[in-house]
Amino acid sequence: MVKNSTIALFDVDGTLTLPRKVATQEMLDFLQELRKVVVVGVVGGSDLSKISEQLGKSTITDYDYVFSENGLVAYKDGKLVGNTSLKSFLGDDKLKEFINFTLHYIADLDIPIKRGTFIEFRSGMLNVSPIGRNCSQEERDEFERFDKVAKVRETMVSVLRGKFAHFDLTFSIGGQISFDVFPRGWDKTYCLQYVEKEFTEIHFFGDKTFKGGNDFEIFSSSKTIGHTVTSPEDTIQQCKALFF
Repeated sequence: MVKNSTIALFDVDGTLTLPRKVATQEMLDFLQELRKVVVVGVVGGSDLSKISEQLGKSTITDYDYVFSENGLVAYKDGKLVGNTSLKSFLGDDKLKEFINFTLHYIADLDIPIKRGTFIEFRSGMLNVSPIGRNCSQEERDEFERFDKVAKVRETMVSVLRGKFAHFDLTFSIGGQISFDVFPRGWDKTYCLQYVEKEFTEIHFFGDKTFKGGNDFEIFSSSKTIGHTVTSPEDTIQQCKALFF
């Protein structure tokens, strides 16, 4: 295997770290060892600051490629190479219509607890959380268990998909408490434009690879070799088997 012909792309939550937790030193050391064998990239739905909280403050210089917000904000060798704006695509009127409806929907939701920051505006997407992103880790865990039974996010996505079908949006459930909203085609496959001509093999590792999960599109793309992982430890084991 020739390093410069192969890239390994990694989701963050559930793949390199436990959900919203900081990567272990074992994982950080392993990724640097892996860089000696293949090119390494990180692709997450969160903005760069959240990814950096999980992978270290010098994230963009620790990896060959870093794609935040599914690659709408892209870095190569520590330098910004792409930045796509949701506002310029939808415009303020459509954004306001969507945000107003979504907040009204959340206001009427009967769930055990609600906190704050129900919609987070990112450069290339909206992140919607029925419980609110200001909840504690304990409350995150509790909501995740509740949502697996009540299917709050799944139902909400179904309603929004129907209501705003004319906006041509994609809804992607990921993590424990939220889902992402972005124009069709702005899922994690968006980042592939920066690597598909550079590498003969593009491996992707993610935990939410099922249909509706935020890793599904890139996992199932004909441009990638997809790998489903169950934990950070599983990620390391699969990479060792593949690349070492």
